Amino acid sequence: MPEFTACTRHNRSMTSERKALTGTAFATLLLLALMMGGNHVAARFAFNSGVDVVTAVSCRSAVTALVVGVLLWQQKVSWVTTARQKKFLLLIGVLIAVQSVCLYSAVACLPVALALLAFNTYPLSTALWARILYGHRAERAVLLAMPLMLFGLALALDVLGAASGLGAAAHWSQIGAGIAYALAASATFGLAMVLTQHEVGSLDGRLRTFSTMGLVAVFAMSVAMSQGGFHLPTAPTGWWGLGMLTFLYGTAFSIMFTVLPRLGVVGNSAIMNVEPVFALVLAWALLDQAIAPIQVAGALLVVATVMVLGLRKR
Repeated sequence: MPEFTACTRHNRSMTSERKALTGTAFATLLLLALMMGGNHVAARFAFNSGVDVVTAVSCRSAVTALVVGVLLWQQKVSWVTTARQKKFLLLIGVLIAVQSVCLYSAVACLPVALALLAFNTYPLSTALWARILYGHRAERAVLLAMPLMLFGLALALDVLGAASGLGAAAHWSQIGAGIAYALAASATFGLAMVLTQHEVGSLDGRLRTFSTMGLVAVFAMSVAMSQGGFHLPTAPTGWWGLGMLTFLYGTAFSIMFTVLPRLGVVGNSAIMNVEPVFALVLAWALLDQAIAPIQVAGALLVVATVMVLGLRKR
C-alpha cells in the first residue's frame, strides 16, 4: 500500500517504537489493503468498457482531493508552506501524476496482481534515488532483500515463459509493455517518496496528500481536454467500475486520516502491502484472471519481502 506508506513516513520516523496491534487495528489495515486492491480490479472493469487511463486518474484524484480537502477544513490544518516546499510539492504532484498513469496503464495491460507486484519493487527504487540524490547508503536489510524480491518477481512474472508455455519471446511480447509501465511507476513513485521525506516531510500528511491529489487531478484533466475530452464507459459495467474505483480510493484515504491515527497504528502501515494478494484473489474471482502456482509463490515472496522491510525496527 505505497500511497499510505508515503503519507505516513514522516510520522513513523518520529516514533521509536510501534504499538502492539489490536484486533480492530489489524482488521482496519487489512480492510484498507482490500479496498486498494479492489480499486485496481474495478479499474480493469472500467478499462474493459471504454474508459481510458487519464479519465480514471482524473475521477479518482479529484474526488480524493475533495475528501481530503474537507478533512483539512474540518480539522483546521495549517496551510502555511515555504517557497521551497511549494516547488517540491509541485514536482511531487507531477511525479505522482506520471506514476498514477503508468500504474493504471500496467493494470490495463496485465493481470492486476502482476501489475501491482512489479510496482511493489518501489523500495528498491526508493533506495536508489536516496543514494543518487542525497548520498544515503541503503540499509543492510534493503540490500539483503533485493535479490529475494527480484527472484520472487521473476517467478511471478514467469520471465522465461515456462508457466505460460509460450516461451520467453512470445511471453514478453504480451507482457513487456505492461511491465515497463509498472516499473516506470515504481521508479517515479520511489523518487516522489524520497523527495517527500527530505523536502516536505515536515508538512502535515493531509496537506501533502491534498496538494498531490489536487495537482494530479488538474494535470490529468488537462491531458484529457487536450485529447478531446473524457472517455466515459460504454456499458453499465464500466460505470460501476469507474464509480467503485473512485469510491474505494477516496474512502480508503478518508479512513486513513480519520481512523488510523486514533488506533495508533501508523507505523504498521506495511501490513497493507498485502494489497497484491487481495488483488490476485479478487481478479481471479471477478475477472477470471488466473496465474500458475509457481507465479503465486513468487507473488507471496515479493509481498513477504516488502512487508518485512516495512515492519523492521529502525
